[in-house]
Amino acid sequence: MELIKNFKELFLSVWDRGILGIDIFEILIGLGIFLIFLIFRGLISKLIIKKLEVISKRTTNQLDDTFVKSMIGPARFLPIVLGFFIASYYMSFEEDSRAFVENINRTLITILLFWIIHQIIEPISYILSGLGKILTRELIGWIIKSLKVLIFILGTAAVLELWGIKIGPIIAGLGLFGVAVALGAQDLFKNLISGILVLVEKRFKMGDWILVEGIIEGIVERIGFRSTTIRKFDKSLAIIPNFQFAENAVINVSQTTNWIISWVITLQYDTTVDQLKIIRDKIEQYIKSHEDFNSKIGYAVRVDKFSDSSIDMYVRCFTNSDSWENWLEVKERLAIEIKQIVEKNGASFAFPSQSIYVEKK
Repeated sequence: MELIKNFKELFLSVWDRGILGIDIFEILIGLGIFLIFLIFRGLISKLIIKKLEVISKRTTNQLDDTFVKSMIGPARFLPIVLGFFIASYYMSFEEDSRAFVENINRTLITILLFWIIHQIIEPISYILSGLGKILTRELIGWIIKSLKVLIFILGTAAVLELWGIKIGPIIAGLGLFGVAVALGAQDLFKNLISGILVLVEKRFKMGDWILVEGIIEGIVERIGFRSTTIRKFDKSLAIIPNFQFAENAVINVSQTTNWIISWVITLQYDTTVDQLKIIRDKIEQYIKSHEDFNSKIGYAVRVDKFSDSSIDMYVRCFTNSDSWENWLEVKERLAIEIKQIVEKNGASFAFPSQSIYVEKK
């Protein structure tokens, strides 16, 4: 009995004094309030999102719809912030404890605010997409990522300041560390700057067919901070450092508007001058009059030179097509036409040959 009596007295003493100067009854009330907000967090966030969805449906653009989706995370975090704030409001803390709890409240509110700002950045991409003539889609993606990182850094700095952690010495230390890293990672920064130049100068974009002589040819799949991913025509994947596109000539084949045909037609040496003139004029007339070719850009059909085993005729023209497949079809039609012209005029194509003379003694 004495043991039970001592336990009862100790229990009542703890109940009266509380924990850290807070009455046990107040602690229970505070925990109850917080648990209520925690339990109904999903319901509260859904009510907020539903309200925002109703507002967004009044418009036809995608900006507000994206904004509503981005607010789902902060909306689910808001009940936690409110629950902790209201629960702490009903508790009688000591001065030191009160300052600690106030810092927690300020921290939660700061995280909520910076989270909202971080999420709002995503819908901004729809606004920037209207500047398509100035900014490429890839560059907009880089800007959005950079802004998100910046908001995260600022939010972290704000939270550290609340807890009395000075960020000045940290920034100074990071600056020295950054110099050391920069010296050892020059290639990384060179690739990063090259990637930015590629996007700003709009050398190519995702989906373009590009050619870097002696390095790579294929379809651009992704433009990253350090490298660009290119799918070659054999379906293999190549990761090319961005500095290659800054230091070498990049041919954007997808931007070709008039494909070139440049051939050397070899004719036998027994072809007469009249035959050469007729063949030349017939080929020139075909290119000039046919809709496959753009004669305004320029064309040339001329006897070029006397080779070792042939008379060479140079043919150069530009097609009206910007399609590689159609260019092949035009080349085929031109090749067949040239063969018909040569054969109809009694001439023949030459092939490499040598004449051997044997001297009789």
